[in-house]
Amino acid sequence: MNEQSKPAASMDVFLRGVWQENPVFVMLLGTCPTLAVTNKVINCFAMGVSVLFVLVMSGLLISLLRNFIPKQVRIASFIIIIATFVTMVDYAIQSISLNLYDSLGAFIQLIVVNCIILGRAEAFASKNGPVRSMLDAIGMGLGFTFALLCLGVIREVLGNGTLLMDTPFEISLFGEHFAPWSIMILPPGGFFVLGLELILFAWLRKWREARQVKTAAI
Repeated sequence: MNEQSKPAASMDVFLRGVWQENPVFVMLLGTCPTLAVTNKVINCFAMGVSVLFVLVMSGLLISLLRNFIPKQVRIASFIIIIATFVTMVDYAIQSISLNLYDSLGAFIQLIVVNCIILGRAEAFASKNGPVRSMLDAIGMGLGFTFALLCLGVIREVLGNGTLLMDTPFEISLFGEHFAPWSIMILPPGGFFVLGLELILFAWLRKWREARQVKTAAI
């Protein structure tokens, strides 16, 4: 690979997780926390940052140790590495805000078995160098956070009439006469919004692909 193509390849690795292989909208991974914690924007942000941190740190360490981990115990080793960083995140959130920690519930600890993180460890970090592994992890983490926020903003705005609820920056959007759509902050609202956004995302991908074909044909 020549020097000019290296930045382009690195950018492709990064952007793949944000758009082409978005973990939620394309690969349909991590849907359990996606549906469970997206009733508030602050939950989305906290979960997204937590997953991003674990992805980056575990991906980096697994990439550095990939030639030293025996193939027979690689999955167990990956889980131990991931669990170490999840524990760090767990304690950090407890020290920052107990209310936030209670709101996220067990889904922080369940990051250990999140298919996105273990999947990237096995499919990418264990086969690539540290820089590419970190770029892949950042892209996937930002893609996951983007997906959470896409659901969380809609669900909180329609379900409570606010933005950044339960934070010092809470904004009331519609005034006291607004009648909240309570279903939006309940589990059925999560399924409904996720379904609509999956349809929209699939349409956007098809439209983009059709446009690229049309441009190439000119």
